[in-house]
Amino acid sequence: MTVNLSPKRAAVAAVTMLSCCAALAGEPAGGADEGASRWNFGGFGTLGAARSNGDQADFTANVLSPGAAGYSHQWSATVDSRVGVRAGVTLDSHWSAVVQLLSERTLTNGYAPTVQWAYLQYQATPDLTMRAGRITLPLFLAGDYRKVGYALPWVRPPVELYGAIPLSSSDGADLSYRWQSGDASNLTQLFYGRADVPATPGARAQAHGLAGLSNTTTAGALTLRASMLRADLSVDIARALFDGLRQYGDQGGELADRYELRAKHAYVATLGFTYDPGRWFAMGEIGRFNARSYLGDKTVAYLSAGYRHRDLTPYLLYSVSRPNMQTSVAGLDVGQLPARQALVGRQLNSGLNQLLAAIPRQDTAGAGVRWDLHPNYALKLQYDRIMPQQGSTGTFINVQPGFRSGHPVAVVSVVLDCVF
Repeated sequence: MTVNLSPKRAAVAAVTMLSCCAALAGEPAGGADEGASRWNFGGFGTLGAARSNGDQADFTANVLSPGAAGYSHQWSATVDSRVGVRAGVTLDSHWSAVVQLLSERTLTNGYAPTVQWAYLQYQATPDLTMRAGRITLPLFLAGDYRKVGYALPWVRPPVELYGAIPLSSSDGADLSYRWQSGDASNLTQLFYGRADVPATPGARAQAHGLAGLSNTTTAGALTLRASMLRADLSVDIARALFDGLRQYGDQGGELADRYELRAKHAYVATLGFTYDPGRWFAMGEIGRFNARSYLGDKTVAYLSAGYRHRDLTPYLLYSVSRPNMQTSVAGLDVGQLPARQALVGRQLNSGLNQLLAAIPRQDTAGAGVRWDLHPNYALKLQYDRIMPQQGSTGTFINVQPGFRSGHPVAVVSVVLDCVF
């Protein structure tokens, strides 16, 4: 018999199976030997393929993955394919631990497994939980399970929003408190930590002093989540460009200080909702990300809705990304400089504007269908029409000289998701 789960119910099922730590830690010791450790194992997987008709850039779900659909390969399995395994142990009525390994295509290590979660949890009371180690960043509606394709209604989370913050975990600690307000249940989380991930094969992205607050409210069929985060962000990319700009005196130094991403205060704020009465669902999120650098200040959002008929769920999705700053600047004034210096200055200006053009100004309209063909298995087919606005390379990577913004790119994706 096939079971068709709503996004909310699929998420609950997947998170229950995969993280299990909260459930196990809060579970009374009755029924098991007092003091005996209890183990739980699970996992998830996605086998997918994506095809892009854009032959001058690669489509990717986030900038930490090479993607490789489009310019590199017409069809690519690296955009969505991944597998994760998890082991959890409950030590007693208060203490538990979870380790989750994830294998997906990365910029540096191919499909080598990485530690996505590894934390120790203390259930101080039925409502108060503390964790320490590598923990989930509760930034988005799907922040706790964004890698678990089975828990999502779509093939992948909207790239405009979720690709803007590709980090899914941090090394640190968090505090979660459950509380009731009338008919509404709330979960408030405070978190602090750091993150260090490869941004390119030769550079890393580092976030220090990563601190935030998240609150999830559930009242009947409605769920709301609001999150805020700040961090000192550094990404060692284009150092030669910024070093070159500093050779041009005060004007070059001002440009380098403004756009280089070195220990900049980055801020993220998101607000999302899900309404799921059963036969249909609607959900959406909006966020603002400001890195005070060439990564930009941008507003990103999406809306999605779907309808369930037996084991089929057709859905629609629309997402946007808009910069809140200029994505092209005059740069260095080279009019009065010697010919050679002027030539190098123009090249530096061009390099800076190429970085700014990567701040997405983009719209995506998508449609798809999910088929829950078997318990714990879902097959999805999705079509996306991606439109990078004039002057922007959108969310595409590996952009070639022949790339033309203002022209739509079609991406077709098919995936098989499972949890076990």
